Amino acid sequence: MNHNHRAMLHSLFTHPISSNIDPKSIKSVLEALGAEITRGGHSHLMIRPNGHTHSFNDAMHNLSKDAVRDLRKLLEHAGIDPGRDHPL
Repeated sequence: MNHNHRAMLHSLFTHPISSNIDPKSIKSVLEALGAEITRGGHSHLMIRPNGHTHSFNDAMHNLSKDAVRDLRKLLEHAGIDPGRDHPL
């Protein structure tokens, strides 16, 4: 995982929630974390980090705050802690 990946991962966990996160960058970060990613219909990506599954729409220019919140929960449930596992 390179510095840009770590910075993007940390941006998912910032407060207040960022509304300027590119879905394609998140896809790259999730691939670097080893998540299985498949494309579903209607521009949805199915992601499976550590056996947990979630989908999000990657056709938008920025993720909504709800999508960021959902990704944050998914990563927490999958046991990914950016502060512990991937410090800047």
